[in-house]
Amino acid sequence: MFYRFCCKLTKKLKSITLSRKKIIFYTCGDQKKQANAAYLIGSYAVMHLNMTPEEAYSLLVSRNSTYIPFRDASFGTCMYNLNILDCLHAVHKALQYGWLDFTNFDVEEYEHYERAENGDLNWIIPGKFLAFSGPHPKSKIENGYPLHAPEAYIPYFRKHNITTVIRLNKKMYDARRFTDSGFEHHDLFFVDGSTPNDSIVRKFLNICENAEGAIAVHCKAGLGRTGTLIGCYMMKHYRLTAAEAIAWIRICRPGSIIGPQQNFVEEKQNNLWAEGDVFREKMFNERENGKMAVTRILSGVDDITINGSNKNRTSKKKEAQRMQKINAIICEEGFPQY
Repeated sequence: MFYRFCCKLTKKLKSITLSRKKIIFYTCGDQKKQANAAYLIGSYAVMHLNMTPEEAYSLLVSRNSTYIPFRDASFGTCMYNLNILDCLHAVHKALQYGWLDFTNFDVEEYEHYERAENGDLNWIIPGKFLAFSGPHPKSKIENGYPLHAPEAYIPYFRKHNITTVIRLNKKMYDARRFTDSGFEHHDLFFVDGSTPNDSIVRKFLNICENAEGAIAVHCKAGLGRTGTLIGCYMMKHYRLTAAEAIAWIRICRPGSIIGPQQNFVEEKQNNLWAEGDVFREKMFNERENGKMAVTRILSGVDDITINGSNKNRTSKKKEAQRMQKINAIICEEGFPQY
């Protein structure tokens, strides 16, 4: 909806026939529709008018307007509220990290695959995390609802460089149906509607940090447990707040992160920020050490060349052998390539 809204509004703003007219965006008295309308126009201001989230939000509340908060998809008592400013911050972060880019966004593909009959899947971080509904033993229609076997997803996964599948619910299919096709498959079960323990969070983060390609994550519906763990990764590696992570995941895949999972994500925020800071510092130091090691090796090569010029010319064959040894050292030590 946000994409189509942006396209429609941009078209009107650029219209020559409307250039001298004011464009009014309005809705009815329904509080839910008012909140949704405020989110749409506020996000447009952040994305297309280069406003900060605070600037856009201040315009929305400038006449003492109030909006009901957004809540989770459960039917129980609301345990956690998201407000419009949280959503605007999420959109702003998504723009900064390149997750939100309409120049290469295929709305037809998005709307096709989000439908249950076509896989019920959504990218949360393009090229990194795909959330999808859990596969079943075989593809069929059950009680009017389409179910998909693992094989139904494989062509799409291969096309989009997905190399790893993580299952969070009970086993409904044989993991070999993915592994035999060349995918890594991991089981990290925890109860539907519940929160993961620290061991599961650590394992999930470690798998994702070492995956060669994109990661497809599912539970039963691909909403609660799936969104919770992806949110943990986003807080650690992108320093999103819990509210920003929840908001962005729901923008991409409505209905994600439910009940106590919302409070769990918030409780984990500061610890995951700290872990992320340590992780990034470690990676930075490894890169710097790698640069220094490569510099020392290349300096050695220069010395060899200089010393060689003072003596008889070293044969091309010996020079080639020296370079092969140096390349072997670089490969063996795993130095970064620059």
